[in-house]
Amino acid sequence: MSPDARTIEEEGVYLDNFKLVDAGRFREDDLVALLTGATYPVRNVVQNVNDLKAQVAANEKGAAELRKVIASFGLDIVRAYMGHVQDNAAESVRRVIDRLEDASFAYEMDQGCTIRVKLSVDRERREMTVDFTGTSAQRDDNFNAPEPVTRAAVLYVFRVMVEDAIPMNAGCLRPIRIVLPDGSMLSPRWPAAVVAGNVEVSQAVTNCLFGALGALAAAQGTMNNLTFGNARYQYYETICSGAPAGPGFDGAPAVHTHMTNSRLTDPEILETRFPVVLEDFHIREGSGGRGRWRAGDGTSRTIRFRERMDCAILSGHRRVRPFGAAGGEPGEVGRNLVRRADGRFEPLKGCDQTVLESGEAITIVTPTGGGYGPATERDG
Repeated sequence: MSPDARTIEEEGVYLDNFKLVDAGRFREDDLVALLTGATYPVRNVVQNVNDLKAQVAANEKGAAELRKVIASFGLDIVRAYMGHVQDNAAESVRRVIDRLEDASFAYEMDQGCTIRVKLSVDRERREMTVDFTGTSAQRDDNFNAPEPVTRAAVLYVFRVMVEDAIPMNAGCLRPIRIVLPDGSMLSPRWPAAVVAGNVEVSQAVTNCLFGALGALAAAQGTMNNLTFGNARYQYYETICSGAPAGPGFDGAPAVHTHMTNSRLTDPEILETRFPVVLEDFHIREGSGGRGRWRAGDGTSRTIRFRERMDCAILSGHRRVRPFGAAGGEPGEVGRNLVRRADGRFEPLKGCDQTVLESGEAITIVTPTGGGYGPATERDG
């Protein structure tokens, strides 16, 4: 999760179409040779191999359960119901499209790039075009999102707009045509660095879409990706903030939102397994964007190190405030700070890295989401 990567090979070992399991045999020796022989080899090959073995086992478990369902109901019935689930999802999204209007939105990021989207409704076909033409060109840093990341964000947003209890599935995208300009930061060409695409640009795309729909104010728009490690330890976490406000509801404080899809490590586990102390982790009361409905409050998190560590932060909304909606006020920007051994505080950029000696600490103050509706209309 390096803030300095400029090509995809600087972000990890890139494997192009490697057959991991052949006739039931896990090709461990060949895999290890690839993982350790790359330009930037892995640091803990045993851990990487075990992760992949766990994924193979999870796939096999899924296949076994699917075979059980087929044995119980028959292949024709299973196929039919898979079709019914997708047909229902497509119709559910069409009902959302039926009540939408054409719209557009532009979302500026800290790096100076802009994500633009235009929503066009086809009433007769009950379909929508989501067009990202005009989005900034592919970047020289790693704030580029491969096409599947953007498609996943679109799928997520329209699933959220469906009020029915339906499972997430590909049918949700059937009525939606997505236009992604080639060579843009949402459809980059090889060998673009892309690590911030999944964690940062995905959040920006999600906020941009909700802004165009007028359905929500902006969430914090970043995952606050904190990594630290040395030759023995490697750790990565995302840090929560408040949820955005929407029509008729306040946002919840201190929760992971939208594309983050993760939770923080329990303090006891963090301090047991790594040479760190969680000095402080608190909700910053009153920090959420103001409005008729207020965004949830953000957080502040301080980790002190008991060994020398390399530390990196990949984050956003340290310059641009997350937007409010329908007259609501924007949220606050975040900050990254290092406390040195002499007591001096050193600010870090939104995307930065440093070395922390034993006794030194890093503090991440998260940005907060925007409010919804004018604050003057708030009751109480």
